[in-house]
Amino acid sequence: MKRRDSLVFSCVVVIFLGILLVVMLHYLLGNPFYYQLGEYTMEEEGFRAMAFGDKNLEALSSMSKEHGIRFGEAVCAFMVEEEYDLTEKKPEQLTFRKWNVLKDAMTKQKPVEFTKLSKAYETVLADAIYFPIPQGDSAESGNYAYENSWGAERTYGGERSHEGTDLMGGGNDRGFFPVVSVSDGVVEHVGWLELGGWRIGIRAPGGAYFYYAHLSSYDHEFTVGEKISAGELLGFMGDSGYSKVPGAVGNFAVHLHFGIYIRTDHYEELSVNPYWILRFLENKKVKYAY
Repeated sequence: MKRRDSLVFSCVVVIFLGILLVVMLHYLLGNPFYYQLGEYTMEEEGFRAMAFGDKNLEALSSMSKEHGIRFGEAVCAFMVEEEYDLTEKKPEQLTFRKWNVLKDAMTKQKPVEFTKLSKAYETVLADAIYFPIPQGDSAESGNYAYENSWGAERTYGGERSHEGTDLMGGGNDRGFFPVVSVSDGVVEHVGWLELGGWRIGIRAPGGAYFYYAHLSSYDHEFTVGEKISAGELLGFMGDSGYSKVPGAVGNFAVHLHFGIYIRTDHYEELSVNPYWILRFLENKKVKYAY
């Protein structure tokens, strides 16, 4: 009898656990935001890729202004729903009504996680005001190009992945293209860096760190702690770097390496992909005579 009772008890436990598993799977599959948002960390590749797609940031920026919501919240709900990739979405699909539904579902299921991720997007996006290459008064001023090279292989100093976007200067003339600050902020690093050459790093008010590398020269002798205004001239595009010797040039084509970094729970500086953010800023340029 004891053996039979034990067998019955074991069967009941197995059935109960099976039912519990079915209920949990039903809940998770019926609530995709629960695991997409709840298990997410800012260090993962989906977040870092910043895969917003063409014109979508413009649409979400307009939505946030029109309805008085934070830019990061406008972005976050749609990015989570689409598993952190909006490149196949069209701007007209990103409606306020849809956003409201998504946001309500996420804040009910994972309010803390939604707030944290929204703030991370806000940090990256909210302070970016101007494209780093200004609008010139000559045809040559538009002779630059860039592509989504995030994660591309780099070999100087050992194998590594590219953590920024390279804006290539047409004509390969160092010192021709001016470089301006994307944001307001404070100079955090300036001077020679082996990989970055003559570089300057600016911490924006919201916490993002904007990095400008391979300059040919600076506008003036910047000092750490100096306040910078969005659109302010920083220096000129060049080909400095890839050397321990300060001032070394000519090791690659003239270009601006532009990087964006944020602080997270696990990293003091975590790079994110600037490509789609630069696309968003293309029509937001200060004017400069060159």
